[in-house]
Amino acid sequence: MEKEVLARAHAITRGVLTNIGTDQLGNSTPCESWAVRDVINHVVVANFRFARAMRAGDAPPDHEPDYASGDFLSAYDESSALCAAAFDAPGALDKRVSMPFGDLSGSLALWLATTEVFVHGWDLSKATHQSTDLDPTIAVELLKGAEVVSDDLRGPEGVAGFGPRRSPPDSASSADELAAYLGRRV
Repeated sequence: MEKEVLARAHAITRGVLTNIGTDQLGNSTPCESWAVRDVINHVVVANFRFARAMRAGDAPPDHEPDYASGDFLSAYDESSALCAAAFDAPGALDKRVSMPFGDLSGSLALWLATTEVFVHGWDLSKATHQSTDLDPTIAVELLKGAEVVSDDLRGPEGVAGFGPRRSPPDSASSADELAAYLGRRV
């Protein structure tokens, strides 16, 4: 996967975020236990975590603020820039990366970071009644890489990283198909 795909996924989700009003922060999302506010916070924190993991050794903060209660777009921009810079570092894709759920290659971490931001952009689109027909080229590329999501990584929300694979409707966009593959109800 090319690092430029991460930049495009960040831009797509940023576009979704610009259309979210504070009155929508309580909306439920396809992530059953999370409201829009929670997904926004998760995406910002995930970007920061990937950046720290790629830099190996940066200590996490004692606690993460509620980014959604302030200028969440600025927080997202900062976290996206740090995440992208960490993956752009020389040799980043060739090294081993320590994540809370295990060690993985830098290239797999790139796929995971890109999928994370893109699919949660889809979640936010769905929850705030925006189009979920996000960039089909990225969706298809991420879906091809999703074979790493084995059945032992799937299960109930809060227990497993991914939900059970679901069948999307015939009219589903590529982004909808990716979301269904990763356990979302489309």
